[in-house]
Amino acid sequence: MVKETKLYEALEVDPACSDADLKKAYRKLALKYHPDKTGGASSAQFQDIGHAYDVLSDAQKRQVYDQYGEAGLSGEAGPGGMGGLSPEDLFSQFFGGGGGMGGRGGRPSGPRRGKDVAHGLKVTLEDLYKGKTSKLALQKNVICEKCEGKGGKEGAVKTCNTCHGQGYRIILRQMGPMMQQIQQPCSDCRGEGEIINAKDKCKTCNAKKVVSVRKVIEVHIDRGMKDGRKIIFNGEGDQAPGITPGDVVIVLEQREHEHFRRVDDDLYYNAKISLVTALTGGKIHIKHLDDRVLVVDILPGEVIRPNELKAVMGQGMPTERHHDFGNLYIQFEIVFPASNWTDAKELDQLRSILPPAAPLPELPKETLTEEVVLTEMDPHQKAKAERGHMGVGDDDEEGGHPGVQCAQQ
Repeated sequence: MVKETKLYEALEVDPACSDADLKKAYRKLALKYHPDKTGGASSAQFQDIGHAYDVLSDAQKRQVYDQYGEAGLSGEAGPGGMGGLSPEDLFSQFFGGGGGMGGRGGRPSGPRRGKDVAHGLKVTLEDLYKGKTSKLALQKNVICEKCEGKGGKEGAVKTCNTCHGQGYRIILRQMGPMMQQIQQPCSDCRGEGEIINAKDKCKTCNAKKVVSVRKVIEVHIDRGMKDGRKIIFNGEGDQAPGITPGDVVIVLEQREHEHFRRVDDDLYYNAKISLVTALTGGKIHIKHLDDRVLVVDILPGEVIRPNELKAVMGQGMPTERHHDFGNLYIQFEIVFPASNWTDAKELDQLRSILPPAAPLPELPKETLTEEVVLTEMDPHQKAKAERGHMGVGDDDEEGGHPGVQCAQQ
């Protein structure tokens, strides 16, 4: 026994009618009362017909309406009381083509699209410099060929009568003066919307409609590609009945290199050279990412200072889809000799060759002076001194008072 019959009356059908009867009635009345056909005289009736069909053709809404009437649909429908669909949109979806008799455009419809699946691929900086083709084995779902994605024998799959194929049921609970709608998976079909007898289930996919297979794809890494670059394989995602497969997205993940650091299309390299090379010139070797050895000349008379940065133009990374290269930047670390590496006589000779030291300023005669010497520190003292040099005191490390902060320049 239904609570109200107003919507059934709008479509001129009995409350016990089937879905096919509803569809037939709507088709007949929508064509008869479409405003383009009647000159707008039947606009209100066309709205009522569309609203009635929108509710009664939805198993969930029909169940609520039959039990509680239109009052139970409060909050169920979207704008316009029709789940966000105007009567013209509903007409367009039902009959196809334009939105109205005059050919107004409707909303496009089609199969749902599956999710994209992302996989990370570890690559070296050498791979990105030279280019490479890698094979990657993936697991993916494909439509079961045995049952053609039906899950069972031909005609064995039945729509669940409990949830009318929705896969869920609407439970209404009294919450004070209000009725609360709760959506729960249908227990009869376990949320599938379909029921298959155990004896009729596909033995290959066990009624899941898809099977898992191993797919090997070839990933072409072009020269100059960067960390985080996405390589897309269209339509290679998981398959499922009624769904357009998504994409497989391969994300390049560059491993840290032992010697080179990449910034955009440039390379950075730290080179250690001796003090004599820094002062008098010489050569250094740099093994590049393609196994070439770059012979770098430091010209005599060209003094290299600690942490100085020099450039070798055009020896960086190749630029993707272009034929030029970034630059190679070399930062020099000067390796000084150990203490007491030579005797006083040779030090005097060295002092005579090097530019003279800047003279100390003269002190007033009344200045009190004291001779002090430099000493080596143990690891604990050195760590404490380095923290202080960075403006971090012991109290900061222990959660006490903040130390002196470095001034902003």
